[in-house]
Amino acid sequence: MASQAQQAMLDKIITQKGFIAALDQSGGSTPKALKLYGIEESEYSNDEEMFNMVHAMRTRIVTCNAFSGERVLGAILFENTLDREIEGLASSHYLWQKKRVVPFLKVDKGLEAEANGVQLMKPMPQLDELLAKANAKDVFGTKMRSVVKLANHEGIKAIVEQQFEVGKQILAAGLVPIIEPEVDINSPEKAEAEALLKLEILTQLNLLDEEKVMLKLTIPTEANFYKELVDHPKVIKVVALSGGYSRDDANAKLAENQGMIASFSRALTEGVSAQQSDEEFEATLDKAIEGIYQASLT
Repeated sequence: MASQAQQAMLDKIITQKGFIAALDQSGGSTPKALKLYGIEESEYSNDEEMFNMVHAMRTRIVTCNAFSGERVLGAILFENTLDREIEGLASSHYLWQKKRVVPFLKVDKGLEAEANGVQLMKPMPQLDELLAKANAKDVFGTKMRSVVKLANHEGIKAIVEQQFEVGKQILAAGLVPIIEPEVDINSPEKAEAEALLKLEILTQLNLLDEEKVMLKLTIPTEANFYKELVDHPKVIKVVALSGGYSRDDANAKLAENQGMIASFSRALTEGVSAQQSDEEFEATLDKAIEGIYQASLT
């Protein structure tokens, strides 16, 4: 039975215009995120200091006036952020209670080595405990990423089956999974991989009972290629990852796809830096949010 808060969050995701902010860079990608923010690796000496700095960066973003539930529907956090506070509230509670931004949690533990043209997710033996923690902190949904490099049918079938298998475990815990089989934007077989991916996703969606999921996909080579997924009765929302495109490129490509909304990470924080004054920071972030919001309206 969905709680009142969960129902309000679901209604927001379904009915309101906007996009999802991906603030979930974790262990491996944190140094890169900090470097783009203007903090060099020489400025911290261990993981704890690094995570303190990235939390300060995220806090600065989400406490900004520009960052609110009017344009930002949801935000994806990683576990370290979930365990911390923003202005005296648990991060997830701050997002929903103060900003009306729906909290999601990244749950995957990284990628396996490439095989059959794909990178599957590593095992998640502690997933049930993590989902219980997410529920205790009023998190609405989860996100997990795997990567398609080539148009290998066997590999793509395996990646989608794994995503949906874990997705069912997440649904059973009362959370909404964002299924994310990313297609590498630099793949020499990107369009062919997308055709196989759509086929396998449709197969898995049609095997679901009453449950509904969200999908996070690379912006397709052919505009509106995922319209069938956007319109599918088992899909709450299809969100797009920026995948390494610049923000301008990602926005332009996204705007060609009706019904898809952004879930950008690097493209969202492009241009903000630790060295900016609060006024500069706010103005830069506001411009980024508005551009991504507009691209998500089509």
